[in-house]
Amino acid sequence: MSAFFDHLGQSGLGTTRREFLVKALAAGGSGLLLATMNAWGAGIASTAGAPPVLQGGGRGKKVVILGAGLAGMTAALELGKAGYQCEVIEARSYAGGRCQTARRGFTLSELGGETQVCDFDEGQYINHGPWRIPFCHRSTLHYAAELGVPLELYNNDNDAAYIYYENAGPLSGKRLRRFEVKADMRGNVDELLAKSIRSGQMDQTLSAEDKTLLLEYLVNEGYLNRDDLTYRGTNGRGYKVYPGAGNQPGVESDPLGFGDLLKSKLGRIYRSVNDIMSQSTMLQAVGGMDQIAKAFERKVGHLIRYGTEVTQIRNGKDKVTVQCKDLKTGALRTLEADFCLCTIPLSVLKQMDTDFSAEFKQAMQGNAYMPTGKMGLQFNRRFWELDHQIYGGHIGNDIKNIGIISLPSTQWQGPKGTMLGYYNFGATAAEVSALSHKERTELALAAGEKIFPGEYRKHFAKSFSVAWHRVQYSLGGFSTWSGESRKTAFPRLLEGEGRTLLAGEHMSYLGGWMAGAIESSWQQIERMHARNAA
Repeated sequence: MSAFFDHLGQSGLGTTRREFLVKALAAGGSGLLLATMNAWGAGIASTAGAPPVLQGGGRGKKVVILGAGLAGMTAALELGKAGYQCEVIEARSYAGGRCQTARRGFTLSELGGETQVCDFDEGQYINHGPWRIPFCHRSTLHYAAELGVPLELYNNDNDAAYIYYENAGPLSGKRLRRFEVKADMRGNVDELLAKSIRSGQMDQTLSAEDKTLLLEYLVNEGYLNRDDLTYRGTNGRGYKVYPGAGNQPGVESDPLGFGDLLKSKLGRIYRSVNDIMSQSTMLQAVGGMDQIAKAFERKVGHLIRYGTEVTQIRNGKDKVTVQCKDLKTGALRTLEADFCLCTIPLSVLKQMDTDFSAEFKQAMQGNAYMPTGKMGLQFNRRFWELDHQIYGGHIGNDIKNIGIISLPSTQWQGPKGTMLGYYNFGATAAEVSALSHKERTELALAAGEKIFPGEYRKHFAKSFSVAWHRVQYSLGGFSTWSGESRKTAFPRLLEGEGRTLLAGEHMSYLGGWMAGAIESSWQQIERMHARNAA
């Protein structure tokens, strides 16, 4: 930690900030430190690799935890280790919150819509909640290891996968491999830059040595001819006929026209590197992401009161009172605790009966939840692997109302497979959610048929869809904050109200990720423990 602060001093934050952070750490623990760093735009959230150590124990104090999602179960697990008495209230009949996987028998109802019962074949599933773990989310990986959840690689970026854009100028409606676009765009751009260097146009900018070094880089990066610096294609963009045994050297494919590529604007499908949360190789839980939630549940399930809806929250001077209702019997029950950790999504909490101050309620209005929809499609033949040699990754497209199409990174070369038929957001997700499940399925199939004509419908078997903004107790896929509300509302909510503290992905800079829920819980239970020890 001292090395970290030394780095802050060297990086220009100054002695005053360094001293302030030291005091923040001493006064409020790592929770206050994280909040302070995030407020300065220098956040270290997601670097946390282990939960806080709650020195001194819980001293017999009781905590009522609202919600048995990952944030709630994280709190129950860690507070329990420290000797706190915990009770978790969960409206659903199972734990995990939005960490859900649809497989045979899973039931999901949408408000004002249908109730679906997943009928996928045994062994098939779709992660309609969280579906990827970035390498840098050490908190999620910590619990996967501690709770014994096996992980496997998730292929997040596959150059062999197709792209299909209907608004791409001269390349509209043309199915291409990602490596075709990437190789030809880079090759042509590198050629232009290399020739400008050789012709002396960069003499004012680069030294002779730098020119030589940069030319070497461009020749290698763009597969340029060393003599005339021309890009003529590369086998990395695929073959017309692949090499084989005997007298079969193969026939390399022809590059796309540079002018057509520029007009198509397809260069937008890639950048120098992926966003840090979306690197090429990610991870996933073997057998479905809900295995993480189930592993938590095995540890703290005895503390969870299922089928129980919170109806009221009241803060007292020394206690917090929570009223809840048994959804089967309608019976009301009142709980008293020393503290309340509320992990209920703000989209739901802001509609509940609470005695929060007007200022706190106003701060909750600063958060909005993103409408999101997902479609799982089971196919009885993995044609994308067998006929197209695409193993994982995403199908880039601009087909109306579809968004992301993603191929599975599990059960390679098995007889069947389930892909993400669409993942849409915002107004698009709201529009699609108005459709029946049958109509949503048709939307996904019609789109896929454009990319895999004659195969998508032929091998399709079953489907399952969700519109998260229409799911009770969620009312949205993930939370969003504007720049202004991050500055004003978010810090106020971090403080909590009375003896009630908030946790969940919405109380982090990792919105929509499991790590956001976990690390937010770590932060708030440490804050709660500090108040208890005071």
